[in-house]
Amino acid sequence: MLLHTIKEVQEQVKQWKKEGLSVGLVPTMGALHNGHLSLIKKSVEMCDRTVVSVFVNPIQFCPGEDLDKYPRTLEQDTKLCEQANVDIVFAPTPAQMYGENQMRTNDFLTYVIPPFFYVNKLCGKSRIGHFDGVCTVVNKLFNIVQPDFAFFGEKDAQQLAIIKKMVKDLNIPVEIISCPIVREESGLALSSRNKYLSQEDKIHALALSKILNNIKSCYKKGITNTSALKETAYGFLNEHHELEYLEFTDNTTLEPVESATDNTRVFIACKVGGVRLIDNIFLG
Repeated sequence: MLLHTIKEVQEQVKQWKKEGLSVGLVPTMGALHNGHLSLIKKSVEMCDRTVVSVFVNPIQFCPGEDLDKYPRTLEQDTKLCEQANVDIVFAPTPAQMYGENQMRTNDFLTYVIPPFFYVNKLCGKSRIGHFDGVCTVVNKLFNIVQPDFAFFGEKDAQQLAIIKKMVKDLNIPVEIISCPIVREESGLALSSRNKYLSQEDKIHALALSKILNNIKSCYKKGITNTSALKETAYGFLNEHHELEYLEFTDNTTLEPVESATDNTRVFIACKVGGVRLIDNIFLG
């Protein structure tokens, strides 16, 4: 069923809880693709009931980002969810989530602020305030849906680490289930923003996964110095790529590492055709 208000969702979940049913939550911003569907499938397999939120969260977009043009395909998303046996599609408005007055200025909105050390690197360096908006909306969704399990993709691995930290620090009674990156046959990580790419851009975008796979291959051959591993990337880049970062961190703490281990995750962000793409790979 498609629900638009917090009260409707809470009433339905309350009934499920009375019946002793487990609840899974898959938070999304819509424009669903096979990556999202893999999360939904996992939730449906694990839980008695599944809620998928479809909400383009305005407070996680930074000035100049693509809030207005971000793809909104609720009708198609709802059909995909129905086919995947989702029980509730929760599609609130910004006013429903944050209130009419609060949406006029963020000065009146309570935020959940993740630790500085987790956000002063990778995507957080260029997207100031982004993860404040992510943690705030995810915390609200946890409070509204009260899920037993919540499902997040590893493509947004920094986000995943931050949400796990928030859940631990705030004693939120939900288990975070991380799910593998889903890729096109070409190797390109699935993303709603891939819709912005031309066919030529998609070919150039393959550099991200090629760089990561090559780094992992070099690591498996015994190269552990991260500076040396980083050097292997530049042969895959040309004038069509605007590299933002290529970083090696501890998989749990996101602390930068100088020597790669089996617990290292490699992160990359790069603009292709003006579209900002991210990807990552776990070396273990």
